[in-house]
Amino acid sequence: MKVILLQDIKNVGKKDEIINANDGYARNFLFPKNLAIEANKDNLLKLQAKKDSQKHKKNLEIEEFKKQANIIKDITLEIKVKSGANGKIFGGVTSKEISEELKKQYNMEIDKKKIILKETIKNIGRFSVDIKFGDGVSTKLTVIIQPN
Repeated sequence: MKVILLQDIKNVGKKDEIINANDGYARNFLFPKNLAIEANKDNLLKLQAKKDSQKHKKNLEIEEFKKQANIIKDITLEIKVKSGANGKIFGGVTSKEISEELKKQYNMEIDKKKIILKETIKNIGRFSVDIKFGDGVSTKLTVIIQPN
């Protein structure tokens, strides 16, 4: 019997996957526990509509990431920090601070997890920071650290 899984089931399959299950297993275990539904014409159409909707949302999300990446590549973000006489910063500039400054100066919400720093910035100067949105979309942001 063909069934559509409603949840991930270990050693059976993933959610929204169509599998062949024994009739007894499907009727006595999967259906009563609402782990699967029968793969009839209506349910297959609903599954296809759901997959199409998810694909459309993913495409819109990727387009939004590309727009943000185009804007960010032209931005030069200036951050003023307290520093010592030799150009060393007290503390350091982290991806969280870069995210907050982007929000404050350019009203752009970028999650700090998407800002890739090899290590915390601890010196004054000009730095190139990678921003990876996911799905193959990434860009570089120029950050200038200045003494306060």
